[in-house]
Amino acid sequence: MSTERTVQRALDRGSGVLRLAPAWVPRSFCIPGRRIKLHPDDYYAFGAHRGGIDERWLASTTRADNGPETTPDEGLSYIVVQDGGQIEKVLLRDAVSLAGEALIGKRLMDKYGRWPMYSKFFDNKGPLPHHLHQREADAARVSQLPKPEAYYFPRQINNHGGDFPYTFFGLESGTTREQLLECLRNWDKGDNKITNYSRAYKLEPGTGWDVPAGTLHAPGSLCTYEPQFASDVLAMFQSLVSYVPTSWDLLVKDVPPEHRHDLDYIVNMLDWEANLDPQFYAHHFMPPKPVRPMKEMEDAGCLDMWITYRSPDFSARETTILPGRKVTLSDPACYGLIVLQGHGTLAKWQIESPALIHFGQLTNDEFFVTEEAARGGIVVTNPSDCDPIVILRHYGPGNPDLRL
Repeated sequence: MSTERTVQRALDRGSGVLRLAPAWVPRSFCIPGRRIKLHPDDYYAFGAHRGGIDERWLASTTRADNGPETTPDEGLSYIVVQDGGQIEKVLLRDAVSLAGEALIGKRLMDKYGRWPMYSKFFDNKGPLPHHLHQREADAARVSQLPKPEAYYFPRQINNHGGDFPYTFFGLESGTTREQLLECLRNWDKGDNKITNYSRAYKLEPGTGWDVPAGTLHAPGSLCTYEPQFASDVLAMFQSLVSYVPTSWDLLVKDVPPEHRHDLDYIVNMLDWEANLDPQFYAHHFMPPKPVRPMKEMEDAGCLDMWITYRSPDFSARETTILPGRKVTLSDPACYGLIVLQGHGTLAKWQIESPALIHFGQLTNDEFFVTEEAARGGIVVTNPSDCDPIVILRHYGPGNPDLRL
């Protein structure tokens, strides 16, 4: 069957709500925290040499950039069409290319020509190196896109905090270019001590942070939901983490070849004003904010909270359907979603949050809602008399509903 016909069947079958398959991603420089529900036997399904699987990408049309051994569809979400025992799959990326307006709407298609964000879970036992994601001009020099991102720490997947539930953000006021240049000169001497010039913040489940491109950050060990712009650029600035050396190649992965030993160029990738902001906490911490008055939402049976709201490039909500309630979710924009807790129905689909997932196994916890379906309203029913349904919903740029 042609790709076009499969896409149309998926749209018809779900009335604009598309079922997605899990997209797992390994990272060679990470140790999995084992909280993303992957079966314990499967954390090295890509091979031990590729590293453990510590990420699940959600509603992704962006291929992971994990070096020359990256598989052709690594990080890409598949739409699933299942009739009895027959299963067809088509990449969400290809579906948007073929039927963009039908999936993401005219506004996003006219401006971006693609689905310009995705979300992910990243789940590490320990902290990551202090690093940044390039801003627009620096990313463009290597034919890439910038990567602003945001973090939220769901309670449902943080039964333990890992080894270091703190994140370094930015740089202490007064830090100089020469001090950072010296850190880079000391790369091969063990710990280059770049976090001596930063500040760590304790991570709290149920809260989040905004992390613009060009901002140094060393994510801590809470399992993290991360809405972001559709890119996978990075530059690692810390040479040693948890006694494990960081390869220089990870610092210059997305640096033009002629500048890979140009320390001035590398340091200039920082957004100095943002990194040295003395009010970093006030400007970037994100406690949840109710979409509507709490009493009104409780009466309606649905608690809707903005959890990502500081970036113009994406936004996200945590939506809780109370036990025994039936609600209609209406939105002016398309979105991806992941079910974190509970079971019930969403439009025509049965939904459930699985306890354990084998690599390659299909689930009923991830969907993409087209703009037309979102505008028409998605009915969600919670049949339980005790367990809420909790859903995370990730939106693209310029969400018309985001008015804070």
